[in-house]
Formats: sequence, C-alpha cells, structure tokens
Amino acid sequence: MLVPSIISSLNQLKGLLEELEDTEYATPCTFLSNSSIGEHTRHIIEMFQCLEANYDLGIVNYDNRKRNKSIETDTAFAISQIHAIQQTLDKENKKIAIVHYLDGEEIRIDSNYHRELLYNLEHCIHHQALIKVAVLQSDTVSVAADFGVARSTIDYKKTCAQ
Repeated sequence: MLVPSIISSLNQLKGLLEELEDTEYATPCTFLSNSSIGEHTRHIIEMFQCLEANYDLGIVNYDNRKRNKSIETDTAFAISQIHAIQQTLDKENKKIAIVHYLDGEEIRIDSNYHRELLYNLEHCIHHQALIKVAVLQSDTVSVAADFGVARSTIDYKKTCAQ
C-alpha cells in the first residue's frame, strides 16, 4: 500500500505540473516566502532521488542532495524525474542509516527503506500543501481538493461526513 500511495501523490503532482507554464512554475511566490512551485517540487523530487541513489550503500544524508536547477524551472524535466522515481520505488526493505550534521556533530539514526519511503511521502504531501497555497492564487490553474492533504485527514473527513 505504501508504494501505490506514493505513486498516487506523485501522479497528483505530475498532473498539476502539466497544467503549469514554465514561467508560472519558476516564478517566486510571495505566499511561499518568495520561493517558487518549482523549488518545492525540486525539493520533493530530490529527497526521493537521494534515498534511491543511496539505497545500495545503505547510508542516506538528505542534506547532500544535488539541487538540480533544471527541475525547478522546467516542468517537462520535473515530470520526467517524477516518472523515473515512480519506476524505482518498489524495492526490498532493508536497514538504512540516516546521517545528519547538527551543530557540527554527526548524528546517525537507524532506519529502514520503508520508513524512509513513508517519511518521503509525508514530506511530499507537506510540500504539496505549500504548493497548493501558491496555486490557489492563480486564476488559470486548478488543483484537486485533496492535493496536499494527508491520507489520514482525508479518511477522517470521510468518517465525519457520514
């Protein structure tokens, strides 16, 4: 269920990107502290790419992402990167060490691939919520009501409506 949920969230993102012109995608938005939809999309993509690139090694440092500017300025390229991620998600669960530097000290935390996929899904939804703030300012682009909303919130709202 985890991989299909990630694919679904990424499909929502791809669908939105297909509606945007590159200029809308790359233009800073005051409602996002002058970051762009493209910058948030790049961040989502590169977190997944970082996990994928370090799967075999089993040591992931999310701060050591590539930060590819093309992802944040070119919607077609971003969509192709999302598609590539979707093709590589379904891997065997295994131990992963997360490395982070905090105040000059290395912190190493034990995790596993599935836990990191879940983290990236929740992280993706969080950034989709921010992207939605920018999109709602547009008169030309629409976004689904559940875009950027956690699955648990969607499920909860369904039970409340009954």
